[in-house]
Amino acid sequence: MPQIDPDRLYRLVNDIYLAMKVPADMAAHLADTLVKADLWGHSSHGVMRTFWYGARIASGATRLDTTTKIITDTGPLVALDGGDGIGQWVTQQAVDLAIERARRFGLAAISIRNSGHFGTAMYFTRQLAMQNMIGFLATNASPAIPPAGGREKLIGNNPQSWAAPTGLETPYLLDFAHSAVARGKIYLAREKGEAIPIGWALDADGQPTTDPAAAIAGTLLPMAGHKGAGLSAMMDVLSGLLSGSEYGGGVTGPYVADQRSGAGHFLMAIDIASLRPLDAFLDDMQTMIASWKSSEPQDGVAGIMFPGEPEYRHQCAAHTTGIALPADVVSDLVSQAANLGIVTSTKDLAF
Repeated sequence: MPQIDPDRLYRLVNDIYLAMKVPADMAAHLADTLVKADLWGHSSHGVMRTFWYGARIASGATRLDTTTKIITDTGPLVALDGGDGIGQWVTQQAVDLAIERARRFGLAAISIRNSGHFGTAMYFTRQLAMQNMIGFLATNASPAIPPAGGREKLIGNNPQSWAAPTGLETPYLLDFAHSAVARGKIYLAREKGEAIPIGWALDADGQPTTDPAAAIAGTLLPMAGHKGAGLSAMMDVLSGLLSGSEYGGGVTGPYVADQRSGAGHFLMAIDIASLRPLDAFLDDMQTMIASWKSSEPQDGVAGIMFPGEPEYRHQCAAHTTGIALPADVVSDLVSQAANLGIVTSTKDLAF
């Protein structure tokens, strides 16, 4: 796979959105969220999605002529309406508000309706951890998994993310959906021409499959059976039903270019210093993590890492050797950029 320079990649994606008439601050932010995902090793949510979001902007399904508005406000509890804007931009407004309110009240919870797919959730919860807060973010998504024991996709693959400061090189970061695997990873497998493991998905006939194309046409399976299905449904309760946004089959994913998303989110921030001294909390986090890392690993495991550490290591390596991206992703990015009058090549992007 080509090794791509992160800074050059960011400039290209930013230029693509500017060429699509996305306002400069939104274009810069959207490009940053995508490149960061690739830096962290989450390429399923990285620049391969550039023109998925671009197609929705071009069709008007994602609106650029809108602002995020406060609907209700009790102080620590706020409801926002994203006006069908860019999901990443809407969520960033919620994060900024949550930080300010948690500083004032110790706790903030932001309910967001009429937003869109926001990419990598840890991009946002990480910001809360960097402000010495515990962060939580959930969103709903288009139907992707069946209820436990079912074949029909009725529940979104609705992710959740948690973050906490550690005082180490990186915060503690969790970010996961509730299927056996994120749907983006199946798209990535299709791009690479690779098979997927049994247990990830069913085909359109409800049978297990290793073919990513058949999986995309079929149904993802929930992780841990009824536990994954139940947790994913609860994220929709928080994100869709509580916010008054769409839920279940009413949510449209980023893969569909011309239909409004209707996605909702739920964001929470807890200011640690409002509950106990921050230094004491960080000391305890480091003691807990140290106990994990000093414990005996399983056979074949080089060393134990805490959540967030793999992404940090991947980012450090990518800044040294470049981001490894599938050749098809790079060539598609370059060719579609040319359609916007942006002339570049894989060689221009190389590390």
